[in-house]
Amino acid sequence: MRIALSAETTIDFTKELVEQYHVYVAKPKINVAGEEVWDGTYTNEEIYETVEKTGKLPKTSAVNEYMFEEHFKKIFDDGYDAVIHFSLSKTMSSSFQNATNVAARLYPGKVFVIDSMTLSTAIGLELMYADKLIKSGLEDPEEIAKKVLARVPYSQASFVVSRVDYLYKGGRCSAMSAFFGSLLKIRPQIIVKNGVMVAGKKYRGPIEKVTMDYVEDTLAQFTNKDPEHIFITYSSNTPEAHKIADKVQERLEKENFFKNIHQTIAGGTVGCHCGPYTLGILFFNDGPHE
Repeated sequence: MRIALSAETTIDFTKELVEQYHVYVAKPKINVAGEEVWDGTYTNEEIYETVEKTGKLPKTSAVNEYMFEEHFKKIFDDGYDAVIHFSLSKTMSSSFQNATNVAARLYPGKVFVIDSMTLSTAIGLELMYADKLIKSGLEDPEEIAKKVLARVPYSQASFVVSRVDYLYKGGRCSAMSAFFGSLLKIRPQIIVKNGVMVAGKKYRGPIEKVTMDYVEDTLAQFTNKDPEHIFITYSSNTPEAHKIADKVQERLEKENFFKNIHQTIAGGTVGCHCGPYTLGILFFNDGPHE
């Protein structure tokens, strides 16, 4: 049986990872300064420049049912027998419900929709595990989906933001906390827990130092890490951001624990909500899975 793996652009994979894991990617749309475009049309730097000029955050939208109809049709037209689709947490987007509706209506028993209960490359970790199961010889998509769902609660996603005003503009924190965060130069850690974003530790200082402190705290906080994969995912594609990400990678390599360290840049949907110079490390926290 040929089983396809599918996700939305919020998986934040590089082009190389999309090709390596043969991921079919469904694109939502973003409204930037009144222009509705596909996610990926504008770089994050262009989005941030628009926010600075207008004071308004782009409006993100879910992948709708019609888009999913076209998306799944293409996969089956390519000769696949079943699809496992990984969706952005259903508490953050209606994409999961839209995909579920299309699967039930058009492809019962053929499309299995996973509520990742997370975002960004933490979704990718779940997809990579499904790929591993398929390559191990499992051919029942329902069984694979059940095994993936068992690991979903252990997909650790967290990040540290440079500016809280983007979280405020996107409805992710109160006006008061945004005000005081800006006033006191607070750079909060955000943790995805049970499918929603919650505040973690609050940091102060230069973003490079804050990022490294966040990495140390996160490695110490989650003590049952799966060594197979870890992602360093960040929102700004600038020399300064790459320098910080490389420094994080050097720290992880020094740990001599993770077998595969991946660097990726967040796409527009994730990037426009977290703001510039956001960085996260993402991994499974349920021990080795051989």
